Amino acid sequence: MTQPTDSRSALRVLVYSDDATVRAQVVQALGRRPAPELPVVAVTEVATEPLVISTVKAGGVDAIVLDGESVPAGGLGVCRTLKSEVYQCPPILVLTGREQDRWLASWARADAVVSHPLDSIAVAHAVADLLRQRLAGAPAAG
Repeated sequence: MTQPTDSRSALRVLVYSDDATVRAQVVQALGRRPAPELPVVAVTEVATEPLVISTVKAGGVDAIVLDGESVPAGGLGVCRTLKSEVYQCPPILVLTGREQDRWLASWARADAVVSHPLDSIAVAHAVADLLRQRLAGAPAAG
């Protein structure tokens, strides 16, 4: 888990993947903040679906990044579950295996999609957009 110096003012981003390399790529892409005008981010890395669900239901998460290629629970199914079960679910970025899987992300009610191989700039931009949406109080698109 990566923590900023002042976690009280930080935006909390949950990153789910069973692959530590993918989690590290996302954390590196976000850096201390995904955009200069945003507050510092605190990243919580998780590797299992139950921990994703319990962490999000506990509250305090501002944006979620889910790896669609995770096993045994893929990020697309986890996204669909969160959007169906969590009231005012935070916005979700799903990392898909390929560009053609965008329709699956739409079915899962994802707010944003980035395909593997991950482009750090695309990931940072997508998360920054989700955090701006959250800060503006706009409802998630799912």
